[in-house]
Amino acid sequence: MARKIRTLTVERIGDLPDPCSSCAMWETGGASSVSCTPARAREDLERWVREVRSEWGECGRIAYENGEPLGFVKYAPPRFFPRVTSMPAGVPDGDAVLLACLHVEPAVVDAGLGKVLLQAMFRDLISRGERVVEAYGTSESADRETTPLVTVEFLLRQGFTVVRPHPTTPLMRLELKMLSSWTESVEAVLEALQLPRVGERVPAPLTSPMRSKEMPR
Repeated sequence: MARKIRTLTVERIGDLPDPCSSCAMWETGGASSVSCTPARAREDLERWVREVRSEWGECGRIAYENGEPLGFVKYAPPRFFPRVTSMPAGVPDGDAVLLACLHVEPAVVDAGLGKVLLQAMFRDLISRGERVVEAYGTSESADRETTPLVTVEFLLRQGFTVVRPHPTTPLMRLELKMLSSWTESVEAVLEALQLPRVGERVPAPLTSPMRSKEMPR
C-alpha cells in the first residue's frame, strides 16, 4: 500500500474531487457567499496554478494512496486570492500565507488525513522561510461539496487562534515559528494512518443540496 504526498500542479488538477477541480471561488473576485462554485472554471484554476507557481512557488499538496487521491490542501499569499477583499472578517495580513482549501474524501474524514495535509503545507512553508499562516474558519458545519472553509474547532486544534472575530467566518492565524523544531516525517505519518479502503471515486454533481451533517476533518 503506497501513500504519497504530491505537489499540486496543472497536470494534477484533474485529480481533485468534483467540484474542486473546476472551482475558482477564491481565485476570482465577487461578493457572493463563501461556497464552492458550481460553474466549470477549470481554465481559471489552471491559469491560477501556473501564475502562482511562476511568481511565488508551490501552492498545494495532494495525498494519494496507490495513485488514488484522498485529499488536498491549497495555499498562497492573499494577493493571489481576489475573493479575500469581500470576506466579512477582512483581508489577511500581508505577511501571511492563506490556507484557502482543505478537503478530504468522505471515506477517510476521521482518520487524521486533514492534519497530515496541514503538516505537509507547514513543512513546505517553513522550508521557504514563511512565518505565518492565516485561514478563514467557519463556525457552522463544513461540507466539502459546499464550502472551501474548515471548521473553527479543527483550526483551533491545530494551533490557530482567532485574530479577527466574526460570528460565522473569523480570520485565524498560526505563527510557524511554533513549529520550527518539528522533525516528523509527513510521509511516515501518512503511511501510519489507519485508513479505510477508498473505492473508485464517483464524480459529484455540479450542484449538491446542503447537508446538515458536519464534515469532520
